[in-house]
Amino acid sequence: MIMQQSRLDLFVDRMVSQRACLDHAAKVIADMEGPVFELGLGNGRTYHHMRHIMPDRDIYVFERAVASHPDSTPPEDMVLLGDVFETLPQALERFGPSAVLIHADLGGHNAQKNDLFAQKVSPAIAPLLAVGGLMVSSDRMYFDDLVEQPLPDGAVQGRCFIYRRES
Repeated sequence: MIMQQSRLDLFVDRMVSQRACLDHAAKVIADMEGPVFELGLGNGRTYHHMRHIMPDRDIYVFERAVASHPDSTPPEDMVLLGDVFETLPQALERFGPSAVLIHADLGGHNAQKNDLFAQKVSPAIAPLLAVGGLMVSSDRMYFDDLVEQPLPDGAVQGRCFIYRRES
């Protein structure tokens, strides 16, 4: 069996791409009003980075159960706990289509399962995004009404994706 890349290389590419895409997105949305949504907290590294690059922005986290590093744990009132198929529709009722940035790193280590999940969750994510808002994802998503954007310098093709609501 010939390996294309080691798992470590794949992980590094994902992390470097995620940082490049989030840094780019923060600049694009800098003058827009609206919240940011982090779908999946995990250890909290990405949330911590977003707090660093967007310190004055409201960042709401969607998670089943908080298990993040203490330095990367959001305040309780900024966490929407539960299954995303319940919390995303609740967020739409609460916030409407106002999110200027949605970041998702929801997948696991099984590419087929990640893709099936992306197909299921995409329709629940799209309505939350404001016009001009961006969706950054570690997995390819399936949107009818969002336009895939070119990746910024430093991002590796196929390791991160950016989508924009044009209208």
